Amino acid sequence: MNPAVDADEACGPFSGLRVLDISQGIAGPYCAQMLWQQGAEVIKVEPPAGDWGRHVGTQRDGHSALSVAYNAGKRGVCLDARHPEGKKALRRLAGSADVLIQNFRPGVAERMGVGYADVRQHAPGMVYVSISGYGPDGPYAGAPASDSVMQADSGLMYANQDEAGTPRRMGMLMADIATALYAAQATAAALYRQARTGRGSHVELSLFQACAALQVNDILAHAMAGARRAGPVSAPNGVFDTADGRLSVLALNNEQFARLCRALERPEWLQQPAYADNAGRMARLNELHEQIAAQLATRPSAHWIERLAREEVLHATVRDYDDLAAHAQAAHVELLQTLDQPGVGALPYAPLPGLARRRPLTPAPRIGQHSTEVLQDWGWSQADIRALMTAGALRQDDTQPEQA
Repeated sequence: MNPAVDADEACGPFSGLRVLDISQGIAGPYCAQMLWQQGAEVIKVEPPAGDWGRHVGTQRDGHSALSVAYNAGKRGVCLDARHPEGKKALRRLAGSADVLIQNFRPGVAERMGVGYADVRQHAPGMVYVSISGYGPDGPYAGAPASDSVMQADSGLMYANQDEAGTPRRMGMLMADIATALYAAQATAAALYRQARTGRGSHVELSLFQACAALQVNDILAHAMAGARRAGPVSAPNGVFDTADGRLSVLALNNEQFARLCRALERPEWLQQPAYADNAGRMARLNELHEQIAAQLATRPSAHWIERLAREEVLHATVRDYDDLAAHAQAAHVELLQTLDQPGVGALPYAPLPGLARRRPLTPAPRIGQHSTEVLQDWGWSQADIRALMTAGALRQDDTQPEQA
């Protein structure tokens, strides 16, 4: 670990930890970024064209929302690993790291000279993290994988089917994000083992495995029932239009259903044997939903929220992200931090929950923004750095971003 980390920057359990992030996209970069939020020094190594995540989705001034979200706080180095000197430099950097994270297809890191077998010779105590689509071997090991591919192939689209039984992609990068979370947890466990024994580890996981773990309950329910019922598991349970908005309203058990009956002034529902338990209500879900929908549409959301809250009924306003930022609880818990990203502007950033102390946010780097600075900090001589620059294997970006 690096004892020279600035004490003002050092906060979190992984303070002083050196992480070399050579991954691209989401799963690897977000795993590394979570380690940064917990105090680690994270170096983002990119090829001259940059991480492919920079070039998808909403983009501005060399960044996408994706690349900012998952690379904030890191320092950026641009190395051309296809160049012989760049390949050597990458291997040298890897030998100085405590953690290396890569998410290439099996065999790619080995061709770059930084496969696990190569790196462990020089850094036997390292925690080496390999993230892939389907795993290091097997019939699908070399298959291309993306979030959408994995949502389809792992059952996530099936889990998100509509009431007609049509599978649907979830509207966020669920497969990649879940994999990043599992990878960060596995990395933390490996670092605990390293702290106890001094031994390194090879953490291997795949999007395929992570998506299955994410759905453990649904997979069990499917096995127990023989088939999966589309939609909610309790009744009523739905999203209903009010006169001026939308509310999610549900009851999970008989007590909660009784509260809902009081809030809607429907005591007659409690006298109906058909509504006496969840099984009966589920059998008449459409009937219940039609009655609730007709009633809620007659008044504005504020009216129903007051009634539902008074009876402690499970409910919530259906919010967009602007509404989320304006949520009264969001301000109280400081749900969103402000990230000042040069060339982009002030952005709302949702940090990790559960942190004892939040690390001050710093921007995501440009490609190669800190190349020479990082190498100097990691003990490279000026002569070595100049040689890499002259050979075209190392690139430094000294441009100033446009004003947002």
